[in-house]
Amino acid sequence: MSFGSPGGARSFKVSPPQKGSFPLDHGGECKEFMRKYMRCLRDTLGENTKCRVESKDYLECRMKNNLMAKEDIKNLGYGDFKPASEAGNA
Repeated sequence: MSFGSPGGARSFKVSPPQKGSFPLDHGGECKEFMRKYMRCLRDTLGENTKCRVESKDYLECRMKNNLMAKEDIKNLGYGDFKPASEAGNA
């Protein structure tokens, strides 16, 4: 007797995430950035477009601490943000 799908078990192909692994922040290096982002989501009733600065800061922290692959912030959907080095010069 087989459980699950009729005719026996079926195999399926598992594919890795497009950008690779996303290690947990065991050391808490980016915990405060994560908390700010989560607080923003709560305060805006889940409207993540209002929390783009916080999400960008969180991703930058993760890249800086090698918790994700370094990537140009533009490639992560933040092309409208100026790099931190230019932000103070405006």
